[in-house]
Amino acid sequence: MTIEINTVSFVGAGHMGQLIAVEAAIFEYSIRFYDIDPAALEQAKKSMRKAKRRKKDKVLKSVTYHDDLASAVKDVDLVIEAVPEILELKKEIFTEIDKAAPPHAIIATNSSSIPVSKIEDAVSRKDKVLNLHFYQPIQSSNMVDIMRGTQTSDETFETGKKWIESINCVPLVVKKECLGFVFNRIWHAVKKECLKIWAGSHADIETVDQAWKIWSGMPLGPFRMMDNVGLDVVYDIEMSYYNDSGNPQDKPPQALKDMIDRGELGVKSDKGFYVWREK
Repeated sequence: MTIEINTVSFVGAGHMGQLIAVEAAIFEYSIRFYDIDPAALEQAKKSMRKAKRRKKDKVLKSVTYHDDLASAVKDVDLVIEAVPEILELKKEIFTEIDKAAPPHAIIATNSSSIPVSKIEDAVSRKDKVLNLHFYQPIQSSNMVDIMRGTQTSDETFETGKKWIESINCVPLVVKKECLGFVFNRIWHAVKKECLKIWAGSHADIETVDQAWKIWSGMPLGPFRMMDNVGLDVVYDIEMSYYNDSGNPQDKPPQALKDMIDRGELGVKSDKGFYVWREK
């Protein structure tokens, strides 16, 4: 038996929250957005206009925008948390969601590296938590890591899998909990070595990206992909691995932190490893 999902709330209306929400809206789900940043909600509205264009003559189901978390989750079936990769922040958000969402609602994290078992103590519904980690761009990288917490029920897990498939994505089932899940764990190894090559001045980023594209056949190299994700997000993810392992080899280079401190975050700030737009 699975729970019927009709309405999905996105807690965090940033880049990934918007990408997932657009796909969910196109596949006939009602959408709720929550963010404390008015600019993020405005950007989410623009993303929904793109969804309308993709649906052509069909009308999207209800989409609402909220600066109050309780109102954003009060009548939903699935909540996807998409806030920055900071464990304590995720715990705080999960606690608020747990208090305000209906008892049947599943709470999932789109975390790129943190297992939901590290967050689940923040809620009472430990049987209704999941990792649902999406990749971008969703239309071409249409795979989603799905992983249980320590008490996640079979019903919750099967509902999560069914929902992933309903939006034309492939569930990547993690059989035994691990940091980084499935493909993202592989991607971590690639990022780590690329960052070492760059920080050590062993080769130019263009050379690394070219080598990756030739070998993999992918249209973008690792540095352009990191720029798309956001270098602040990349740094937080890499720090999650470092904090878990304590291995100095997992610590992202200081040069990456220096870029972030200068506001060089990638595509969203017009400059990262590459210059994306002239202001």
